Amino acid sequence: MKLVNRIITFTLIVLLLFTGMGTTVQGVLEKVRLGLDLQGGFEVLYKVETLDGSKVTPEVLTDTNAALNRRVNAFGVSEPSISIEGEDRIRVQLAGLDDQSSARELLSTTANLTFRDVDDNVLLDGMDLKENGAVGTFSDTNQPIVTLTLKDAAKFAEATQKVLEKGPGKNLLVVWLDFEEGVDSYAAEAVKEDPKFASAASVSQVLNTTNVMIQGNFTPEETKNLASILNSGSLPVKLTEIYSTSVGAQFGEKALNSTVFAGVIGVLVIFAFMLLYYRLPGFVSIITLMVFTYLVLIVFNGINAVLTLPGIAAVVLGIGMAVDANILTAERIREELRVGHTPKEAFKLGSKQSLSAIVDAQLTTLLVAIVLFYFGTSSVKGFATTLIITILLSFVTAVWGSRMLLGLLVNSGYFDNAAWYGIPKSKQHKLEEGLKALDLTTKFDRLDFVGHRRKFYAFSMIILVVGVVIIGIFRLNLGIDFSAGTRVEVLADRAVTQEEMTQYFEKIGFTAEDVIISGEEQNIAVSRYKTEFSQKEILDLKAQVKEDFGHEPSVSAVSSTVGEELVKNAIKALIISTIGIIIYVAIRFEWRMGIGTIISLLHDVFFIVAIFSLLRLEVEITFIAAVLTIVGYSINDTIVTFDRIRENVDHAGKIATKEELANIVNKSLRQTMGRSVNTVLTVIIVVVALIFLGAPSIQNFSIALLIGLVTGMYSSICIAAQIWYSLKVREMNKTGGSVVKKEKKQWGSDEPVV
Repeated sequence: MKLVNRIITFTLIVLLLFTGMGTTVQGVLEKVRLGLDLQGGFEVLYKVETLDGSKVTPEVLTDTNAALNRRVNAFGVSEPSISIEGEDRIRVQLAGLDDQSSARELLSTTANLTFRDVDDNVLLDGMDLKENGAVGTFSDTNQPIVTLTLKDAAKFAEATQKVLEKGPGKNLLVVWLDFEEGVDSYAAEAVKEDPKFASAASVSQVLNTTNVMIQGNFTPEETKNLASILNSGSLPVKLTEIYSTSVGAQFGEKALNSTVFAGVIGVLVIFAFMLLYYRLPGFVSIITLMVFTYLVLIVFNGINAVLTLPGIAAVVLGIGMAVDANILTAERIREELRVGHTPKEAFKLGSKQSLSAIVDAQLTTLLVAIVLFYFGTSSVKGFATTLIITILLSFVTAVWGSRMLLGLLVNSGYFDNAAWYGIPKSKQHKLEEGLKALDLTTKFDRLDFVGHRRKFYAFSMIILVVGVVIIGIFRLNLGIDFSAGTRVEVLADRAVTQEEMTQYFEKIGFTAEDVIISGEEQNIAVSRYKTEFSQKEILDLKAQVKEDFGHEPSVSAVSSTVGEELVKNAIKALIISTIGIIIYVAIRFEWRMGIGTIISLLHDVFFIVAIFSLLRLEVEITFIAAVLTIVGYSINDTIVTFDRIRENVDHAGKIATKEELANIVNKSLRQTMGRSVNTVLTVIIVVVALIFLGAPSIQNFSIALLIGLVTGMYSSICIAAQIWYSLKVREMNKTGGSVVKKEKKQWGSDEPVV
């Protein structure tokens, strides 16, 4: 290919990509399914129990799921999500629903229709109702009624005959919904002003018809809802709410706008940094990162996934991880340019040598994401889904795509000046000097990491002790996700005070344990309760708050059962992730590096927990996602560091003394320090944007990420690598031997160039 053709090919590819994205992005964005936290709606987790107390079977769950689906369809909700979880759970998510209160009430209503006599004997039931035979309408006197079409006129005639035989005064056909055997009776309810039965019609003759009218003290909306429930069928079980959350549409719109804005600002700053620091490779990375984001949305739509607030955070953070792959390659290219290679040679060598670290870092993070997906629920599962998608797509764009496009520019011959790659002439050597990339000096050469390892150990031990004391004194500020209870979030059109809102909740009969004021305009009040609100209490609270403030509040209620399960699942996820990482690192490198990796991870997790305890930040379900994300990032840093240590050990061939080993470790840390700082800096830019500009509901999530990013970089350099050195020195002392290069191929593409 002629040199000019490469430039033309590059230009055409980029034009095609941006033309394709520009003409379709609007449609892609419109197809993205937003979670209830971004458009309002509600989510409820039901515990399923059979009416007769028998064991819940898969068939019962399937029947219940089908009945709920039919009911949801009657509400006209767009793309509802109803799924079976475990052995006796069903989760319902209805996003974009305006009338949440009615839907919530109707979902769990069993609507067991029965026709009985005054002695409560069953004459007909819901099975005798024709499919879609219930209609909400009006009588001749304009009263709301429900008309029923039965399957068998003869059977109805037989029922009315039995009622007639009861004699005068008792010739009543009583229509019940959800009659409870041994609890309800006509005799007890007939004397009440508001009886539980729907109607009690007097029968004066045998009725041989399939048309029946139920007339009671109904509103038009109630007759419509009753008809919908009867047509959807009676639920074969009892449903008990053990977790629920509802988000007002105003909250969702506000959260979406602020979080997307924060993400865009963060990504634009990353683009500016990449362009100014890495020049030509940075320019190419900007192109592939935009393609990466577009493809994430395409795949998201393809699998019919739901985008939640944590999901948006995962997309933005996925961009940060894709940046890391570009930075790793760019740093390797810059090293080869410094020793005197031409840009073409440097590109070829740098791309080859960076692949191993990229693959290892991405695979270990993918492991954590998969564990999180398996054990996560609701928004956390959505976060994990998005993270998995971003990791897989980064291989396509940040690795293959970036290298293809950069290769076209480099091999065109128009960018042979090292300045295009951010390398000044003062830092370039001649190839004749015989320098290798692993022998280059760095701006961190004065730092003796190994020599100060005992200080690092002491500092971390102090953190450990202080952290234990802090947690012992302050405890964790557990949110309702873990401690059980109810959380109410109220949006006002003006600034409110803690005292004002505390008095307001007392006034309406919902005295709160504590009230916190948040939001940029101090117009959001969050109240917490140790008890789990009943469905009626939630509906009453929402109605009252909407009347007083004009916006429906967001309400989350969690039972102690769900809280305990979340804790267990979080611990399981951490343990399984840890075991998986040890096994992976032991296979790819050696077991001592696995030990160093895990100790640094536990160090990071404990530090985050201690800081949250000290600052009294609320620990909620997204906190687990943040912690496991930090596990992934910390692994990323540590793997890259160990990859360079292994490469330098191989390059040295044989290391006879601990001084030589210390020199290898120090050199490796100095060489990867620039990459670690730049990678963490780019992600921190996004996280800071999310903290100050994003939705309040993910603020704690972002704070946990910020803490973890800083401690992750520290632990990978000052803890993990130092522990490996200490264990390696102990091995040398015991055996009296030396460290010898291991003949082991790394992904077929990362053999050191010597």
